[in-house]
Amino acid sequence: MNLLKEAQDWSDLFSPESASRKKSVMQAMHGILTQPGIRSLGPGAPSTEYFPFYAMNLEVGSTNAFATVGKEIPKSTTTIHAGKHDSFSGLSTYDLAIALQYGLGTGSAQLVQFMTDHVKMVHNPPYRNWKCILSAGTTSAFEIVLKMLAKSGDYLLVEQHTYTTVFETGLPLGIKFAQVRMDKDGLIPNDLDDILTNWDETTRGSRKPSLLYTIPTGQNPCGITQPLTRRQEIYRVAQKHNLFIVEDDPYYYIQLGLYKTASHATEPPTSVEDYVKTLVPSYLSIDIDGRVLRMDSFSKIIAPGARMGWVTASEQVIERMVRAHEVSVQNPSGFSQIAVFKLLHDGWGHLGFVQWLAHLRGEYTKRRDVLFEACELFLPREICGWVPSTAGFFAWISVDWTKHHKAGWISSLQIEKAIHSAAIDAGTLVVPGSWFLPDEGQSGMDKVFFRMTYAAASTDDIREAIKRFGAALRRVFHSQSQGKLGQADSGYQLQKL
Repeated sequence: MNLLKEAQDWSDLFSPESASRKKSVMQAMHGILTQPGIRSLGPGAPSTEYFPFYAMNLEVGSTNAFATVGKEIPKSTTTIHAGKHDSFSGLSTYDLAIALQYGLGTGSAQLVQFMTDHVKMVHNPPYRNWKCILSAGTTSAFEIVLKMLAKSGDYLLVEQHTYTTVFETGLPLGIKFAQVRMDKDGLIPNDLDDILTNWDETTRGSRKPSLLYTIPTGQNPCGITQPLTRRQEIYRVAQKHNLFIVEDDPYYYIQLGLYKTASHATEPPTSVEDYVKTLVPSYLSIDIDGRVLRMDSFSKIIAPGARMGWVTASEQVIERMVRAHEVSVQNPSGFSQIAVFKLLHDGWGHLGFVQWLAHLRGEYTKRRDVLFEACELFLPREICGWVPSTAGFFAWISVDWTKHHKAGWISSLQIEKAIHSAAIDAGTLVVPGSWFLPDEGQSGMDKVFFRMTYAAASTDDIREAIKRFGAALRRVFHSQSQGKLGQADSGYQLQKL
């Protein structure tokens, strides 16, 4: 007997646009096509005979190419073949004829089943009626989710600093943002509770928020990972105020461990269960109410150009998302779907997939360590601070702008801009922290931050970039820093100040 309860009813949360969507009449015909003996003259789909693609060979990393995490990677690949009619010949359940034809708003049934099994193994949502579908990438999924669950004038609860696309997507839709303070463990539950408990509709000009957006692992831009206890506390606040949680977690599988203590030579997992034990449990894994919509992405773990991810939520919420897919993206590219299916299902399997993920963790751990070692060597600690990230791609560097000689009569934003310009002049690109605020810092900032990534640069480039950023900081702060922050360039003029 299944003792798990069903998800809470979220029909009151759907926007008028989402609630009014009906099932596509064209998509509805696909069910009829499965009936035995049907001669179809219905859907306006082209004949697969005239698809000019007859086969596709993919050279992919074989499982033994990353089965020894932290050691030299053998140059070993496996060829995976996708034929046009493999399903008829029994070679595979998914072929080019299926992949390149019009598809369903859920994504291909074959890849959806693999990802559903994966979600069950990794997260095991503790309620009955959850469902997984494919998305055309998280950017697309997030826009659809906002249109589904919010309307113009509503507030979205977000972390104090959050990913820029959240604002760039929400502001044109009329969404407002209520920022929740953060500490070393991420979003602060008490602050979230205070905001909601003391919400004044007259002052705020809008109803109390019902939607929380969070990046709980390797948060972008701050690099913070919420521990399980913090996630449980936030979930209890969500229950208290009946919040729905959008869990955006593209860095979930890039959990790196503590700086300088994580082993690069960790043995690869021998089972999916062993791998899962190394991960911080997700919000989805503690969600007994069906109040979490989780967005995962292939961008950070396979390739951004795949433009594909997967979304997990209660059947009721997923059904509304499928209706939106039917009249927008329809489903991800057929080429992407069959390539990823062949890689994961026909190539690696579930164990090979998590061994690949463990390999990524080891590689990004090395890069993370190189960046923070460079920070220790080259950045002036008198004005800079940081906490090494334990997941994701980012370092979040604070700069004490109040120690600038003009801090009494110019703004923190002006100093941030001067540092950013000086860094570019020195040959280093970093991202100003103001870009991760709804108004890009125009209303004032207590602190100055810069986001750096160790994801793609070589280790030599990482070291040199940090060295140049340190030099830029010393030049900007030169007036009162000689003898404290190292040799200063007294001829450097802050044009913008």
